[in-house]
Amino acid sequence: MSFFNVLGVAGSAMNAQMVRMNAISSNLANVGVAASSAEEAYKAKRPVFRTVMDQQSDHYTAGVTVDSIGQSDKPNDRRFEPNNPIADKDGYIYISNVNSIEEMVDMTIASRSYQNNVESINTAKKLVLQTLRLGQ
Repeated sequence: MSFFNVLGVAGSAMNAQMVRMNAISSNLANVGVAASSAEEAYKAKRPVFRTVMDQQSDHYTAGVTVDSIGQSDKPNDRRFEPNNPIADKDGYIYISNVNSIEEMVDMTIASRSYQNNVESINTAKKLVLQTLRLGQ
């Protein structure tokens, strides 16, 4: 595997983790947002990753890509607030299904994964520089 393949793999992983962090940020921005129906209520977004592996006769590529952005199927909380202007005819509002604690843990995991890929790139760069110094 060449230096550029290492950059490609780590770069694709960093891109995937950035998409994950953006989805988490969107989820956190919508914590506690209310709607007048369960269908209109915000549902947490979850990126779905897919492994990319392609081996040709003289070239091998690998990495990860974002396959899609799905929605959490966790039910939205229903709260009785008959005086709320967006309440349905029965007096209920529907709160987003985002759990801020889960999102913060997921953000920490995504951030560490991103940092690990930065370190992979830095290590590969150091190895290439050491190899070039051998020729001096």
